[in-house]
Amino acid sequence: MNRTVKIAWGSVAVGIVVLGVKTLAWRMTGSVALLSDALESIVNVATALAALLAVHIAAQPPDADHPFGHHKAEYISAVIEGVLIVVAAVLILNEAWQAWADPQPITAAYTGLAINLAAGVLNALWCWVLLREGRRLRSPALEADGRHLLTDVFSSAGVAVGVGAAVLTGWLWLDALLAALVAVNILWSGWHVIRRSVGGLMDEAVPESELAEMRSIISANADGAVEAHDLRSRRAGSATFLEFHLVVPGAMSVDDAHHICDRIEAALQSEMDGCRVTIHVEPEYKAKHSGIVVL
Repeated sequence: MNRTVKIAWGSVAVGIVVLGVKTLAWRMTGSVALLSDALESIVNVATALAALLAVHIAAQPPDADHPFGHHKAEYISAVIEGVLIVVAAVLILNEAWQAWADPQPITAAYTGLAINLAAGVLNALWCWVLLREGRRLRSPALEADGRHLLTDVFSSAGVAVGVGAAVLTGWLWLDALLAALVAVNILWSGWHVIRRSVGGLMDEAVPESELAEMRSIISANADGAVEAHDLRSRRAGSATFLEFHLVVPGAMSVDDAHHICDRIEAALQSEMDGCRVTIHVEPEYKAKHSGIVVL
């Protein structure tokens, strides 16, 4: 079991624990804002399960039907997470509307808030793990899960402050208002998760800063070639695909040109984890005198 899958299993376990704790807090208080927080935790468990399935599929090696690997399964998972987030927001808005129309008293408020805050702290710690490891392992599914969990952390903090204010002031409508604000925050999070994932499914190019680093590596390791042009890149989960044309002197042997390509590929794969390189070698008359000029 690789590290990405282990972390995904951890998300499922943490999600179930947090859901249980937040449900207890809601049952103790009857607060619709705390109910909204618990409903979001149901989505956390569902998205953690989707991420687990996705990283398991993405970890499978290339096969005859998927020669480029299964990396895009993580983007599909992230889109599903975004849809589930939107569904949760709609459910919370419905609860908020009912609470606004018929406010209910909040019981055992401080005990319930303390329990809910404990769940929020656990979420915050695991969110930090997901975001750190998601970026390090270049896993869209883990990073999407972490970003969603981050909104949950902020929601829990806001809910705690608002419910406390509702109890102190006696303004029970604050409880319903907070639930609605949680729903809006979740919708915003869902939109960002979906937008980032669709970019991956549409073969969006890597960021310009990363492409500049690739150009620098190619230039430093292309001694003997004339130029490199027509660089194209895309990202699929933890893999980055790069292809370009390498122009070499017309009299150069195939063997020498192959050695240059091997040197460039080795440098790119060493400096950029998960980089898959395809190089098309061209004779000197194909030079465009643009792109990465080596000589």
